[in-house]
Amino acid sequence: MTTLWSPMALLPHGWANNVAVEIDNTGRIASVTTNQPEKGQRTGPLVPAPVNVHSHAFQRAMAGLTEYRGPEGQDSFWSWRRLMYRFLDRLTPDHVQAIAALVQMEMLEAGYATNAEFHYLHHAPGGQPYTILTEMADRIIAASDQSGIGLTILPVLYRFGGCDGRALTTGQDRFGNTPDQFAQLIEDLNQSVANHPDANLGIAPHSLRAIAPEDLKTVSDIAQTGPIHMHIAEQQAEVDEVQSALGARPVEWLLANADITDQWCLIHCTQMQPHETKGLAQAGAVAGLCPITESSLGDGIFDGVNWMNHDGHIAIGSDSNIRISLSEELRTLEYSQRLRDHSRAALATANHSTGRSLFEAACTGGAKAAGRATGQIAPGLWADLLALDGEHIDLLGQTGDSLLDSYIFAGSDRMVRDVWSAGRHMVQNGRHIARDSIVQAYRKAITPLREAL
Repeated sequence: MTTLWSPMALLPHGWANNVAVEIDNTGRIASVTTNQPEKGQRTGPLVPAPVNVHSHAFQRAMAGLTEYRGPEGQDSFWSWRRLMYRFLDRLTPDHVQAIAALVQMEMLEAGYATNAEFHYLHHAPGGQPYTILTEMADRIIAASDQSGIGLTILPVLYRFGGCDGRALTTGQDRFGNTPDQFAQLIEDLNQSVANHPDANLGIAPHSLRAIAPEDLKTVSDIAQTGPIHMHIAEQQAEVDEVQSALGARPVEWLLANADITDQWCLIHCTQMQPHETKGLAQAGAVAGLCPITESSLGDGIFDGVNWMNHDGHIAIGSDSNIRISLSEELRTLEYSQRLRDHSRAALATANHSTGRSLFEAACTGGAKAAGRATGQIAPGLWADLLALDGEHIDLLGQTGDSLLDSYIFAGSDRMVRDVWSAGRHMVQNGRHIARDSIVQAYRKAITPLREAL
């Protein structure tokens, strides 16, 4: 049994002082008591460590390589995607594991305790399956062993190059599976995940562009009660293509043709009309938001105000991993609302400040989307915990909601002092305990890749 003691902690009922958290030998929280004398390991202000709900780990190695105009004279999501395909065609399983371990390490140092990996890089170049069908997914799991992060792996079903059913192009062919092959992949991965007590398996139909409409029923049957994630309404060109092919906008079509519940996490949702925002929020789905990537790719602005007014759930992800920063994701989400509406404190509530509202929403929504018993500091849940640096110059004397406001809007991830994932103390004094070895392996993997590009 491990005991942590914090002068203040954010509990399900609100802020409390002099909090003792006991963690059992399985990595779960055994008890939480308040007004306790100092005992065990003293920490800074303690809050739940959220889930990073959407990541394509391999794209981290592309960070900084796409900031130029394409041959058309104007860069866009689609020209960025072409470079991504050229890059990923060089990736081996060893590359993927080294990159994923670095990404997961950076997530932990940013304050996340869990990685929900939207995993679509399944096969060798040319689309040839590896001898072990789960080779690439197993490398994501192996990386989580190195980094110590909690994991929800989401194998992606990706069949077509567009709504017209056209064949996958070079680059995309590494993603492709038939429904039968995909079912086998999931069956095999169940065994891989079973060996990791705090890992979880979900499923991800990539998008309405990349699957057949009837695949949604297949996906739901395979998923059973596990998480289902899907890209939706990210780019206007995607909305136009789906509307032309299926006769409705993506969210309209999805709500009319699939049983959308809180089992679903819809990623981006940046191109929705008010009636779609209301319908999807009221269905109980989680909106998986990646504000840094959505800004980088010019996706658009999620209507967070309307969504939250309809009791919608949100979660935060780092998507392209161009920059992994929990505080900056939350800040960018809020500031995008202010810029659009010429407002302030857009996502605050009558009872909670902006930072508190955003942070708690990301914690509870992320837990739901990952299918992970986390999101609060409470007995029976995984000990996914984040301790801030109470001695940081911008946090000195701050208490309650002001602590989170200062962290998100005046600070940075340098304020993250310690992180536990399922009780594993992976970040200590702001640094991952295996940083040196993980960075060394990444350097070895990435150098020849960068030279080739």
